[in-house]
Amino acid sequence: MAIEIRIPTVLRAAVGGQTVVKAEGETVGELIESLATEYPALAGQLVGADGGMHRFVNIYLNDDDVRYLSKLDTKVADGDVLSILPAVAGGSR
Repeated sequence: MAIEIRIPTVLRAAVGGQTVVKAEGETVGELIESLATEYPALAGQLVGADGGMHRFVNIYLNDDDVRYLSKLDTKVADGDVLSILPAVAGGSR
């Protein structure tokens, strides 16, 4: 099934400037693999060398952080929306 994936501004260059893309899969991990195959520049930004979620990227299925669900094994269903949100840090003194 194709699931809508919302792409944040900082990652849009890797997907040709699109704000939303679709990917195929039955789990969050399969969606990320599909997305990385279609847009190879995203691969290293979404998952770490160990194949797990990159620690500086938050992935939400609908409104739920997948880290508190089943992480990359979280099942998806028709109508679900996956949102990728890179962690942002910074500030001034």
